[in-house]
Amino acid sequence: MSERIDLEQFEQKGLRKVWSVSEFAKRYRLDRTEEARLLKLLGPFASEQELLMNASRTPRFR
Repeated sequence: MSERIDLEQFEQKGLRKVWSVSEFAKRYRLDRTEEARLLKLLGPFASEQELLMNASRTPRFR
């Protein structure tokens, strides 16, 4: 059984943003070990929500 997809629904709601894990790591200044952990956990591509929920940055103190 097929179903009609309404394109207006996607325009209003928006689609998931998919990132390359290496590009995400560069943009958010993650170190190599954190990038490797995310690659192992999520693979080469993941949604923005998954990356933000699983990434951890070490705090920068003075």
